[in-house]
Amino acid sequence: MSSRHRAETATYSEILTQPGAWQEALEIVTQQTDALLACWAGDYANVIFTGCGSTYYLSLAAAALFQKLTGRLAKGVPGGELMMYPTAAYASEGPTLLVALSRSAETTETLLAVKGFLQHQRGDVITVTNYGHRPLAEMGMVNLVIPAGQERSVAQTRSFASMYVATTAIAATLAGRQDLLQSMHRLPEHGQRLIATYEGSAQALGSDLALDRFYFLGSGPRYGLACEANLKMKEMSLTHSEPFHFLEFRHGPKSMVCSSALVIGLLSQTNFPSEAAVLREMQSLGARTLSIGESATDIAFASQLPAPVRNVLYLPVLQLMAYYRALSKNLDPDHPHNLEAVVKLEGES
Repeated sequence: MSSRHRAETATYSEILTQPGAWQEALEIVTQQTDALLACWAGDYANVIFTGCGSTYYLSLAAAALFQKLTGRLAKGVPGGELMMYPTAAYASEGPTLLVALSRSAETTETLLAVKGFLQHQRGDVITVTNYGHRPLAEMGMVNLVIPAGQERSVAQTRSFASMYVATTAIAATLAGRQDLLQSMHRLPEHGQRLIATYEGSAQALGSDLALDRFYFLGSGPRYGLACEANLKMKEMSLTHSEPFHFLEFRHGPKSMVCSSALVIGLLSQTNFPSEAAVLREMQSLGARTLSIGESATDIAFASQLPAPVRNVLYLPVLQLMAYYRALSKNLDPDHPHNLEAVVKLEGES
């Protein structure tokens, strides 16, 4: 793999071209505004986002933002848990809005979770996928398909980001925040600029094999994104990696910090002092740190976009870091060890 040029890998192309998929995601949600508002007219007791693997982490991030913008109780639950333990997830009274997320629209657990949800008439379904004319993409009251997020590689990068932008736009739409939707049209230009500005930094850190452990810290809507960045590091580069909420990292996990650790903080503006203090503490314990955020950070968006809609900007540089680490270890980022692009359970239908 070391002799293979980066341009030959699907993963590299998919990371770099994702801003175009963000734009398509926003346009598709806009086209479905009336259908989304009609669906939202239901008096839902709660809202559940579901997916598996990357899309479960997407569900965590999307639910936190959705609740913040709409004020409606929302949570992220793995598709497998909804399939096996539905009564632990759904409200005992009142309908639920289920938002099902899947790159392939074929993941077994997610399909079975939605099937059971509909059979028990628990409420309505919105689906978000990258492939139309597949089972999940035909199961919702509203079905959003983002073809520009499709990928040849196994590890999700462009697809995850496209669906995350879609869920952000859904939340803004249902919250009646046209101001946020308008500002989202500037995301692609900022994404392209970030990649151009910080790819070298991502390559330098990802290629540094003196680092043997990575910790991704994020709170609120950014916790799910920290989980996803951690998963990319695991999948592509087979490196020890873990996600934590910022303040939780101080309650035990910091015992693992040493000179070979990189602690990466997805900083917010609202809680910047508290989050930055955690990174400073880890530095004092010998760790290297990397801060990412709107301003006054190692990787700075400088976007001037509203905080609720700029979270997708955390993703590209962290994806590139995992990508370059895979190359430095002579691994194939397009085909991670032991993984397939779609997980299907045998004997389930």
